Amino acid sequence: DTSEIEFDELVDDGAAKEKHTALHGALTQLASEFGKECRLSLPNFFIPRCASVISTGSLKLDLALGIGGLPKGRIVEIFGKEASGKTTLALHVIKEAQKLGGFCAYLDAENAMDPMLAEAIGVDTKNLLISCPDSAENMLSVVDKLTQSGSLDVIVVDSVAALVPQCELDGEIGTGEPDALSKIMTKALKRIHYSLCRSKTLIIFLNQVRYSPRSNQGPGMRDEVTCGGNALGFYAAARLRISRTGLLKLNDEVTGIKICVQVMKNKLAPGMKSTKLGIDFGRGLRFEPEVLELAIEHGLIIKQGDSYLIEGESVSSEHAAERYLAENEIVLEKVVMDLRRQLFDRNS
Repeated sequence: DTSEIEFDELVDDGAAKEKHTALHGALTQLASEFGKECRLSLPNFFIPRCASVISTGSLKLDLALGIGGLPKGRIVEIFGKEASGKTTLALHVIKEAQKLGGFCAYLDAENAMDPMLAEAIGVDTKNLLISCPDSAENMLSVVDKLTQSGSLDVIVVDSVAALVPQCELDGEIGTGEPDALSKIMTKALKRIHYSLCRSKTLIIFLNQVRYSPRSNQGPGMRDEVTCGGNALGFYAAARLRISRTGLLKLNDEVTGIKICVQVMKNKLAPGMKSTKLGIDFGRGLRFEPEVLELAIEHGLIIKQGDSYLIEGESVSSEHAAERYLAENEIVLEKVVMDLRRQLFDRNS
């Protein structure tokens, strides 16, 4: 079917007419032999690839990503040390996808997913697919099959570091093929990436970092590397590095952690941006404080000395302003909507 292939009007030039006729013939032949998926037309290629995004649950991180969230139809890697907030961030993405009516799957290779935390964050666990395939091969096959179905909006793999090749499961501890997981990831990601070309599924791989004994940083320094080889970094449209920077305290009691999220790679917007966020234990990302910060920065909330003017209501302190936003859902939604309009409609 070549009826959907559009051609510009021929210019009044003999050589150009000849080239255009030859191109028309080549495209017609390609379409007849290989179908619509081989169409060499920039508009036809990019329109379906300009996929919508799913918010991360953090306005500041959405802004750092440059497109308002994580792109559907792509692979994203979130990596960092243990207990740095990777799972929490992934659960927030699932929550945002479910708010839009999407279906999500959580593939728990670490067997450590906490349903109580997920529900506290706002995830609908009753409508969340949760699975724990036994081997790396089976886990990645599940990812590929679910992606091919086109029925899921988000798939989270937690984590690459916990994937165990079948040869290691079958053999004695300490035996197995060297770099087995890297080879499996390379082969699997080729198939998964191909499946994503026909799907709008966002696939999030959580990963851990290790330190390589070989370093280019100089004496006494070690290179930070992620598990599973280099293929994931190559195929990922975005790579987010999460690091813990401090603790959140209330009356000398530790209530959470401070984190820094760095956009190490971004195929859809300028990369190498970063933002600082907070995570409350048992609750997830601290949303109201960052809304307050951005709203003041963009003139939606007026700071007058120590008081804050929010939608005509004056509150006496920063903590009171955060509490006011948390307790007044309608006001919070309006401020967030106005912020998104300013931040992302302007950038689109």
